[in-house]
Amino acid sequence: MWNRNDFTRRLGIEWPILQAPMAGGISTPALAATVSNAGGLGAFAAGALPPDAVRDGIREIRRLTSLPFAVNFFTPDGPVATPTEAEREAAVAALRPFREEVGLGTPARPAPLPRVEDQVEAALSEGFAVFSCTFGIPAAGLLERVRGAGALLVGTATTPAEAAALEAAGFDAVVAQGAEAGGHRGTFAGAPERALIGTLALVPRVTSRVRVPVVAAGGIADGRGVAAALALGARAAQLGTAFLACTESGASAAYRAAVTAPGDVDRTALTTAFSGRMARGLRNRFVEGMAGKPVLPFPLQNALTQDLRAAAARAGDAGLLSAWAGQGLAPRSGLSAAEVVATIVRETGAALDALR
Repeated sequence: MWNRNDFTRRLGIEWPILQAPMAGGISTPALAATVSNAGGLGAFAAGALPPDAVRDGIREIRRLTSLPFAVNFFTPDGPVATPTEAEREAAVAALRPFREEVGLGTPARPAPLPRVEDQVEAALSEGFAVFSCTFGIPAAGLLERVRGAGALLVGTATTPAEAAALEAAGFDAVVAQGAEAGGHRGTFAGAPERALIGTLALVPRVTSRVRVPVVAAGGIADGRGVAAALALGARAAQLGTAFLACTESGASAAYRAAVTAPGDVDRTALTTAFSGRMARGLRNRFVEGMAGKPVLPFPLQNALTQDLRAAAARAGDAGLLSAWAGQGLAPRSGLSAAEVVATIVRETGAALDALR
């Protein structure tokens, strides 16, 4: 059967379909649990959540499923550069017209992000099957702590060299994130602009470079994409945009409407304007208006725009939202996550049958 391989057996899942961890409240506990209950691997994004919220989220997932799921953590590789006061003022000034649109004044200085070590300890206190991370390789001590708790380690790579570094650090699998992927780029070993390798080219290069299982990600929106990923040597496919409009998603109504609307092939763009880190999302007036404007490094820019994005969501204004989305087909609207998984499974089987 196409769905059974060493990776799916090790994870204890029926289908080689992983739900991408989408931070900012999109990957709700209900979404993660429903995907796992449907036979895939659901994921909960710790992102910038405080440890107590990480713990509460995992408890809710455990209430809804007894099956394996992943928890994803941001693990930046190195300290954040401290901007000068002039750089901060320039970034704030660039945002001022957009903030005034929704009645916001000067943003407060950002509070520090929770320590990933504290987030991980909170997660481990509840238990989870898969530790996934983005933006870098955690310290060896943290990895040993997670490995000792019995969780599988899955890291994100955007180049073959990053995949090899993850394997050398003891990761059990690598997500090969192609340039088509929605959301933040996971690049950590070089300039993001030089790590924009398409999924079709990246996956074979990574599978030839490492011995651990590879998960294909980026622009995979239906079963045809999953079938292609398996043909390229991946053991599974990770999909995010496909789940954005399902009933369990935490996406706002404006986000759902924008991402499901028909659009041209250039409907997405890469931008640092929302968070300070390169990410792919829908083109809108904020992305276009901020092109070339000064931004602070992640996560400082993310903090500067957080209340702006929240106000835009409340107002139903998709023009100011960080509507992260990949280059694949627009997601189906109104389906449950279980129906999305079932549809992708049927499509994958049909695509593979057509090749026989």
